Amino acid sequence: MVDLVISLFLLTGVGFMFVAALGLLRMPDLPMRLHATTKAGALGGGLLMIAVGIEFFGDVAVAAKAGAVIVFLLLTAPVAAHLIGRAGYFVGVPMWPKTHKDELEGRYDHETQTLMSPPGLADKTQDQQPKG
Repeated sequence: MVDLVISLFLLTGVGFMFVAALGLLRMPDLPMRLHATTKAGALGGGLLMIAVGIEFFGDVAVAAKAGAVIVFLLLTAPVAAHLIGRAGYFVGVPMWPKTHKDELEGRYDHETQTLMSPPGLADKTQDQQPKG
């Protein structure tokens, strides 16, 4: 029974990794590719590590390492995708022509590499600050 559960986790993890690879090949621009690979890749890797943890459940060191890998994946994958996407935007990687809205357009200073608040937001935050 345990082998069946392990096989299920392995096959599901490999399936998600395959979907991540397909997303990398099939998606039209960088943000979509990052979304596909980050979500499906982290989930697939996590499922594979769960299978490893179940297989070596008696060995606490291996199970702890598998748990640490899962935590590491969940913490680093979104951060890495954000940084890669931001770098791609900074250097001018073209977006898909059918993209309807670029929310960073006109709000990014290319010289200082800082992001400006949307118009009107600065006034709202000043109104919400306590007086005195």
